[in-house]
Amino acid sequence: MSLADEMFSALMDHSPLSASMLGVPGWEDRLEELSADSERTVRDRLAGILDKAETDTSEDPVTLAVIRQQGRAIVDRIDARLVEHTVATMSAPVNGLLMISSKIDVSQRLGLFPRYIAQAGDRVRDSDRRPLRRHLETGVQRMDAFLAQPVQEWEGGHSDGIRAAVAGFRDVLASVEDGRDDEHAGLCWLPDGERNYANLVRNYTTTSRTPDELHRLGLDVIASLREEYAEIGSRLWGTKDVPEIFRRLRTELLWESEEQMIASAVEAIARAEAEAPKWFGRMPGVGCQVLAVPAQEQRTSAIAFYQPAPADRSRPGTYWLNPLGATERSRTLSEVTAFHEAVPGHHYQFTIAAETELPNMRKYAFIEAYLEGWGLYTERLADEMGLYSSDEQRLGMLGLDAMRASRLVVDTGLHAFGWSRQKAVDYLRDNTVMTEPEIHSEIDRYIETPGQALAYMVGRLEIQRVRAEAEARMGDRFDVRAFHDLVVGSGAVPLSTLDDIVTAWSGAPGRSASSSR
Repeated sequence: MSLADEMFSALMDHSPLSASMLGVPGWEDRLEELSADSERTVRDRLAGILDKAETDTSEDPVTLAVIRQQGRAIVDRIDARLVEHTVATMSAPVNGLLMISSKIDVSQRLGLFPRYIAQAGDRVRDSDRRPLRRHLETGVQRMDAFLAQPVQEWEGGHSDGIRAAVAGFRDVLASVEDGRDDEHAGLCWLPDGERNYANLVRNYTTTSRTPDELHRLGLDVIASLREEYAEIGSRLWGTKDVPEIFRRLRTELLWESEEQMIASAVEAIARAEAEAPKWFGRMPGVGCQVLAVPAQEQRTSAIAFYQPAPADRSRPGTYWLNPLGATERSRTLSEVTAFHEAVPGHHYQFTIAAETELPNMRKYAFIEAYLEGWGLYTERLADEMGLYSSDEQRLGMLGLDAMRASRLVVDTGLHAFGWSRQKAVDYLRDNTVMTEPEIHSEIDRYIETPGQALAYMVGRLEIQRVRAEAEARMGDRFDVRAFHDLVVGSGAVPLSTLDDIVTAWSGAPGRSASSSR
């Protein structure tokens, strides 16, 4: 077995649900082990592979860079013990399990659900890293909501055991009396928090940028976006007043119906597919469908997300839209979200990489600075492609840009600089067009997945940088279709490695692909 295959197997053994979500066969009857002993075993296995990677000469440098990044990322997340204080959002093990179960075939692993849920409860109950009090309350509410629903089709003959385990987990959350208050929301207030956050920042951004540098970067991007808001606002409404533009975006331009929201996404994706051949030389071999999140899942589901096609291509890629509360949400985010999640965003990225001859380690690597950086890059690429139907929709593009830039400020503020939850909420309220429920949902996400929110803007800016440098080097020889084929066809890679790949392609001397920045 090659080192790449060895690491890929170790990662899928650690997270079989990820294999199923990616459509990779072979792990359908397994479920992650959450006990501390099991995580130590996983850590030791990954550390051994990482040791081999330091002296391996059989793999190419790009694949070695991916192996190292992926192994270190899991090791650092295990060391941070996030499972012990992540209970409210979809990042929480039990919440994620219940959400994913309706998206994939879980029939062969249903008997493992009670143990998994019980292990999650054990980790929370026995930990010195307490969740926020409000997150414990949210977790209890989520478990109560699940238990109040009729038995789901996927539960099959295991419903009694699963529901008993969920009830037990609910009781664990309710029994924790010393949850953290909102003034102590970030990792910096927990044991080893500063070290753990530094490791997570490195793994999620795949750069050496410090929290302080990222914080200042976010402030700078927010300032530049205000100029763009003023320009479009003046053209659209005759005002350059950014607070007034924000007010209009929050309170006007709302959907008239759920059906209108779905139809808009379908139309946007169709326009993107028609224009894409001018910007990509390689097209995905499977299409992208748009589906509404089922009614029973809408209260706990994200607003929108993408699910790749399975390896056997038995169904297309799927762009899931949550219609809950559609008539209270701005329609300006419709097109930009479709371009990010579907075409030419994650659908092209996941599908084209899966159709290459790359090893599975490269096809399915989950490097979020690359993955989410590409998604955010395509939001601006869509403007180059002429895909936005109006200035209203371009304001939606700026709205998501502002959210991602604010994440740099807020995530570092919470976890490195000790911000209270309320200070983070206030920052998003002043600098984005998100509604109040969206703001609170986002902040809770940042608290429970420290560092992840940094990946988007860091990745976008890096892809834009390497493209601009390649264009400057190549001049008239630069072909944007070839550039996009190169970036997507290389699979997910660390940003420093992407720099090396593009530098070599564009004809300039560069560092070795295994170097780090």
